[in-house]
Amino acid sequence: MKTLALGAVAAGAWLVFATQPAPTPSTLQHETGAVRVAVAAPHKTSPTAAHATTDLSPATLTQVVQQYCVVCHNDALLTGNVSFQTLDVDKASERAETAERMIRKLRAGMMPPPGIPRPGGDTLLQLVQTLETNIDNAARTNPNLGQRRFQRLTRAEYNLVIKDLLDLEVDSKAWLPPDVIVGTFDNASTGQMLTTTLLDAFMRASSEVSRLAIGNPTAASVSMRHQVPAEESQHPWDHIEGTPFGTRGGFVVTQNFPVDGDYTFLMETNFGDKQVDEDVDISIDGERVALISIEHAGGDQVPVKRTDPIFVTSGQHQVSAAFVNKMEGMYEDRFSPAKWSASGNQAGQAGITGLSHLTYLTITGPTNPKGISESVTRSKIFTCRPTAAAQQRACAQTILGELATNAYRRPVTETDVADLMKFYDESAAKDGFDIGVRTGLQAILSSPEFIFRFEREPEGIAPGKMYRLNDVDLATRLSFFLWASGPDEELLKIAKDGKLSNAGTLEQQVRRMLEDPKAEALSTRFLHQWLRLQDVGKVWPESYLFPDFSEQLAKGLVTETEMLFQNMIKEDRSILDLFNADYTYVNERLAQHYGIDGVYGEEFRKVTYPNTQRRGIFGHGSVLQLTSMSDRTSPVLRGKWVMEVMMGTPPPPPPPNVPAFEASPDAAGGRRLTTRERMEVHRKSPVCNSCHRFIDPIGLALDNFDPTGKYRIRENMEPLDTRGEFYDGTPVSNSSELATTLLKRPIPLVRNFTDRLLSYAVGRPVEYYDFPTIRSITKAAEPNGYKVTDLILGVVKSDAFQMRQAQTTAN
Repeated sequence: MKTLALGAVAAGAWLVFATQPAPTPSTLQHETGAVRVAVAAPHKTSPTAAHATTDLSPATLTQVVQQYCVVCHNDALLTGNVSFQTLDVDKASERAETAERMIRKLRAGMMPPPGIPRPGGDTLLQLVQTLETNIDNAARTNPNLGQRRFQRLTRAEYNLVIKDLLDLEVDSKAWLPPDVIVGTFDNASTGQMLTTTLLDAFMRASSEVSRLAIGNPTAASVSMRHQVPAEESQHPWDHIEGTPFGTRGGFVVTQNFPVDGDYTFLMETNFGDKQVDEDVDISIDGERVALISIEHAGGDQVPVKRTDPIFVTSGQHQVSAAFVNKMEGMYEDRFSPAKWSASGNQAGQAGITGLSHLTYLTITGPTNPKGISESVTRSKIFTCRPTAAAQQRACAQTILGELATNAYRRPVTETDVADLMKFYDESAAKDGFDIGVRTGLQAILSSPEFIFRFEREPEGIAPGKMYRLNDVDLATRLSFFLWASGPDEELLKIAKDGKLSNAGTLEQQVRRMLEDPKAEALSTRFLHQWLRLQDVGKVWPESYLFPDFSEQLAKGLVTETEMLFQNMIKEDRSILDLFNADYTYVNERLAQHYGIDGVYGEEFRKVTYPNTQRRGIFGHGSVLQLTSMSDRTSPVLRGKWVMEVMMGTPPPPPPPNVPAFEASPDAAGGRRLTTRERMEVHRKSPVCNSCHRFIDPIGLALDNFDPTGKYRIRENMEPLDTRGEFYDGTPVSNSSELATTLLKRPIPLVRNFTDRLLSYAVGRPVEYYDFPTIRSITKAAEPNGYKVTDLILGVVKSDAFQMRQAQTTAN
């Protein structure tokens, strides 16, 4: 064998065989000792079929590992921080964690790496299936469910639970600290530490929420100042959802009014360059309460206008403030040719357009308080109304019992209610019935039974012993998985009656819950975090390069992706639609951005792509924007995102002292290099090349989309060259070809999705001992084409979801 030039990359993640000639005939024989197997041309075959046609013994396959894998992954080199030197295929279950790493790479077609000889035929498929069978059989005999701590409510879950419990919208960011992200998700129990600071935060939240829900007749007058986001466009054709039709710009805010009384509204605006008079519409719950004319005062004076006192009833109301749109059509293009107009309250952004901008709205009050009116929230709380003092305590007991049942997500005991009534009695004796109920509600919201999701172990169970969750705890786990909130009345009743553990009833409830609008949480919570949609707009495209990008467009990009997944659940479609869907969801603004004709209005609707430029998630502006820099695309970020998020095979981190990626080196003659040319300069280093040969072709296939997700054919006035070669040798040059190439190996894609789904459902990172469960779920879903609902049901029916292991150590 000729000399091998080895380049260690990313702490030895892959090896580059620089001078080893690749064998060309697919039937070339390669012999080592007693083993004789076919050697294939590099990456022309991969374990993608359902079943192997050869029948190699475990001993023979062990020799294959020694011949083709141990050359890199041995005790001396520890390439990728793993050694297969002592791996026995027939005893793979004894080294399951190591074997699972091999399985993942083999299924993705990444082992052996490009340019390295590999066995021909379906030897690798035989190897991976033998490893899986060995590990799965051992897991059935000796299952391991792992251990997890109890979970608590996250910020997002707190908001949704309060909405369901009290019909009250809150933003828990005002009280609760940020959630810790573990393995992509914020609901992992390992990241939910219990501290006195956290408990204090939940206590503050319970106090504020109970006051918002009941009202506060003694509320003092305060001022609440709301700022319009600088990135939110106030262009004439950018209507803000929730503001009246015929208006532009402004914003909508949910405001809590503690008591009936008079409130004033103060507006601050920025005239920009145009300096004309404007009318501002103030509406509450969609009805105009004031129309304010703002006249330009000249000079640099900031126009400020205050309304007369306006009577507003107590409770939660939607307040909007927006300019009346007086001009339409081409006239505005003289002043604002771009499709975005900054609000002018951020340094360096004023003056982009001549239009006026609303910058702040301040709501002050109450004055002349006049009591508390009935609200939707109060109606939900006060399910009975005492007509005499003697009836008050019994009514309060009923109210608090019902609230506690829903808040604790289980039937309450007499002791539970008795404890709550102590708070009611003490407070009601001083301040009356309403305040007594409010104090009881505060006690409920600060109770550990509300904040934490306890799953109680059976009495006398031995440490490490597995047990099935009781039906009530299963109902809670199910509702937080599908709805990110507590169980509804129907689910809780079925669980209380002990019927939820019945397989047919459980499936019926899952399907019912998926049809409920609350199942949108799977998109806004699970998918959002899995795909990292929270990063959209974190690196804002440079406004001088991308003047059409606005906050409304950024939100639209995220909505598109979430609605695609919601549709896949609603129509019971395959998870593979995420890769190759020829349809998407757009409104007029997003359709214009994508160049899709015939879409009008703000409502998102399903459309079929007019061509093959976009397919599935790889054509979504959300993903393309979050994987870009502010002034250019980043094929490296995009390739890494695909490998890590969609394939589940993240590239290793770069080794120390890697040369920096030059942002804009010049070619001879001063021409600015394209992104591809800069990447080729960067890849000249062998240390960089061995990783980038995997990453770059994937990212380049998406380089026809600019940092905002808009299609383009040139960069720096040069024609784009997006051609590349996937690591298995397949040519890829656009998003459609990339999707097609990935779908040649659907098994690792579906398993990766199920991996993420299971992690989110059980509230802990997936470990190597969970992979037999994942394989079982995906195998059962294969005959129906990997429908999303089948995968969800598979997770719900799994032992990992329905069972636990008794704690062996203290939490």
